[in-house]
Amino acid sequence: MARFRPINRDTDFLLPPSVQEWLPKGHLARYIATVVEDLDLSKIESVYAGRGSDAYHPATILSLLIYGYATGTFSSRKIESATYDSLAFRFLACNLHPDHDTLATFRRRFGNEFEAIFVKVLQIAHENQFSSFGKVSLDGTKIHANASRHSALSYEYAVKLETQLKVEVQELLALAEAADQTPIPDGMSVPAEITRREDQIKAITQAKVKIEARAKERYTIEKAEYDAKMAAREAKEKETGKKSRGKQLTPPTDTPESKDQINLTDEESRIMKVSGGGFEQCYNAQAVVDTESMLVVAPFVTQATNDKQQIQPALDMIKALPEGMNAPAIILADTGYFSDNNVNICTVANVEPQISIGRDEHHPHWKERFTEPAPLAADATPIEKMRHTLKTKAGKASYALRKQTVEPVFGIIKSVMGFRQFMLRGLENVGNEWTLVCLAWNLKRMAILRHNFA
Repeated sequence: MARFRPINRDTDFLLPPSVQEWLPKGHLARYIATVVEDLDLSKIESVYAGRGSDAYHPATILSLLIYGYATGTFSSRKIESATYDSLAFRFLACNLHPDHDTLATFRRRFGNEFEAIFVKVLQIAHENQFSSFGKVSLDGTKIHANASRHSALSYEYAVKLETQLKVEVQELLALAEAADQTPIPDGMSVPAEITRREDQIKAITQAKVKIEARAKERYTIEKAEYDAKMAAREAKEKETGKKSRGKQLTPPTDTPESKDQINLTDEESRIMKVSGGGFEQCYNAQAVVDTESMLVVAPFVTQATNDKQQIQPALDMIKALPEGMNAPAIILADTGYFSDNNVNICTVANVEPQISIGRDEHHPHWKERFTEPAPLAADATPIEKMRHTLKTKAGKASYALRKQTVEPVFGIIKSVMGFRQFMLRGLENVGNEWTLVCLAWNLKRMAILRHNFA
């Protein structure tokens, strides 16, 4: 006969009197608390005026946010609830319960400080010799904005809708003038309907102005590229004495295209193509990852739909890091980052670029794995040198680290930590939140690495 443990919910269960006894010694929450409480947070502490009731210590709130992001709890309301339901959150909160407003305000108010905190944590990794930071991988991933693509307004539709609303306003004004002779539907307020449409027209006009401003910004960039290409073509024609047979370049214009659009919920987000097909309202989150430790060394967010312009910002962020972490010998990146200019940028920065020039065949001949390319010419250009390196056995082994480092980091952040959509809006806020996400990942990773280096 089967035997079962009795169901008795009236039994008294007492937690240990000390929060130190609530969690096992190797728990992630313990490690985060230890690291954060050792950080210099005086800059944040100095902002508090000291009036009113005692505030929660910044280390307490920061620990809760980092542990929340590391374990898939991003909402301030859910973190507040977890301080009641979860022993780990109760441990970090010292058995107190900061409300969601306090947590959300801290995240937004001190978002600009997350970068400095991120660097301090990275220094701890360097001091513990988790890595030599000699080789890094760069990649980007699309993260959904806190806005729906259905809230986007295209320039073509804005013009059409503006015209329609203006016609409706005139119709309503005429209806108001003839109110004594023309019956008005029950429950309808003509002044309210007019006001609503005038507000919509105002919002649409503002949206059009912003789209037009973006078109002018795009024109400035495209015009510079167009002029450079035309100058190169003219120089080649003078040198050869022959007219170029290539496709005629179309000069850019500063007027908006019909498909240009703006999102009315988060106007700084952009419609981007996402993996798996389709388009979503997103930001392009970039990360430079150390290949030895898989720690993120430089996180940033861009509105660009592709990665072509992100080599320079990545190198700038790396160079701004403290000594010992700011001089990688090699940077790895996929074909989305390739351009002549990007290779030259890396060369000038004394970083060897290993950027894929094109997609390799899925099933190359077996001899290619065991043969070396012909010797490189003495006067080879930086691109020729990089192309040669990527064909060598050592270069192939080095470039293979890209898929083993930065892509798994994105996979864990999205699938294990569950971060697939920003909680905040606006490019600056989103950038700060991405830094917080990568800070949480780094501490999660460092908690594992400490055992390997113990």
